[in-house]
Amino acid sequence: MKKALIALTAVTAMMTQAQTSPQQPGAVFASEFATEHNTPPFSLIGNADYEPAISAGIEKARKELADIASNPEAPTFDNTIVALDRAGRDLDRVLNVFFNLLSADTDDEMMEISLRVTPLLADYSSSIVLDQGLWKRVKAVYDSRSSLNLTPEQKTLLQKTYDSFALSGADLQGADRETFRRLSSELSELTTRFGQNVLKELNTYEIWLSKDDLAGLPEGIVAEAAELAQAKGREGEYLFTLAQPTYMAFMKYSERPDLREKFYRLYTGRNTKGEYSNIEVMKRIAAVRLEIANLLGSPNSAVQTLKTTMAGTPEKVYELLDQLRDAYRPALDREMTELRDFASELEGKPIDINAWDYSYYSNKLRQARYAYDEEELRPYFELDNTINGVFGLATRLYGLQFTPNTAIEPYHPDVKAFDVNDADGKFIGVIYTDFFPRESKRPGAWMTEFRPQRIAPDGTDERPQVSIVMNFTKPTADKPSLLTPYEVETFL
Repeated sequence: MKKALIALTAVTAMMTQAQTSPQQPGAVFASEFATEHNTPPFSLIGNADYEPAISAGIEKARKELADIASNPEAPTFDNTIVALDRAGRDLDRVLNVFFNLLSADTDDEMMEISLRVTPLLADYSSSIVLDQGLWKRVKAVYDSRSSLNLTPEQKTLLQKTYDSFALSGADLQGADRETFRRLSSELSELTTRFGQNVLKELNTYEIWLSKDDLAGLPEGIVAEAAELAQAKGREGEYLFTLAQPTYMAFMKYSERPDLREKFYRLYTGRNTKGEYSNIEVMKRIAAVRLEIANLLGSPNSAVQTLKTTMAGTPEKVYELLDQLRDAYRPALDREMTELRDFASELEGKPIDINAWDYSYYSNKLRQARYAYDEEELRPYFELDNTINGVFGLATRLYGLQFTPNTAIEPYHPDVKAFDVNDADGKFIGVIYTDFFPRESKRPGAWMTEFRPQRIAPDGTDERPQVSIVMNFTKPTADKPSLLTPYEVETFL
């Protein structure tokens, strides 16, 4: 149930390419995976498996939820709150794979599948919070919480379960209930489409340059561009994309302001026109969120969203932002004046710092004033050495041991899997590492899990399966992946 309630926030990501599975479609998700540490058998999971598995998982979860709601016994923490937390295990199993791979390795067919299943998941999620039988039981346990002698963890679970109902329409009546269900379904479809548009348009950008256009660029980015061009059959040319490592390096090092401006305008203008424009999508998302907030008694989506956060209200958020602005603005003004003066001196004429100039001149200033250049530090952070260093730090701090495990199947050739043991050699989990950009992967860096840590109903200690996903510069035929200090910090 818990995974289903948060599923709508995850559908902005993408799905996986996989081989066609030989068994009954969806059957691979019907029980625990019979693999090393019960990790997903990705080669057995095909595109045809997702929809049947999700539909079957929803059907089974609905029966489990109906049993909880109709339980003739008085509501207790165990028979209501714990039971809700454990409901939908089969659905969770497919959604854990579905949404994580939705971000990391997609194709057009998977994107279409995601558009079809998100309304099903939205309806399922809405049916949970709108179920009056479930809500009455949850509220009964919550109202008696002071007499239950709960542990801190149990109190947290109870509060989160109560909030997931109380702040999501459980008290709606009459036509408002169907309106909420309809708006929730529309919002899930819109957010899915938004994320798909971002990835689809990013993959359309091809910026072809000649050797004369490369002044100032590091060897690594030039070699990568040459390999991309060669793969397209255009030897002697250079193909650049808007993948984040490429874009950041180009803006920092290119000596061509006209090309920096071109890259900047393309990057910041993504999804604003054409087939993959998100302008109307964003407008409708904002409108639907406002309608939902109003339906739930809030003046806007910000007020509704912040109810369960530390800030609490938009006013508190703005108060913090104003404090930060007042604290850093004097330093910002000084540094911008210094940067403008430095750039003017460097160019021998007055220079206005445009948005596409900031990274370039900031890097030049660091080199001139502090003899600091990130490119010169890259050789010290070769990826394999950095992995050893990061894992070694975790060993020194926490006693964790990381061992490559080739018996665990990765979901992409770039991905590696590691067993994680504690200082006594006890197995505590699996980590997947996924470091490089590809067309089927969204930009950014994130951590996710294919299975959370928990104690199963039968008492089994289920260990977590975590994935660390990055978009570092990929190695070329003759050059390893060398990280910047910023990328190392992201890894850490």
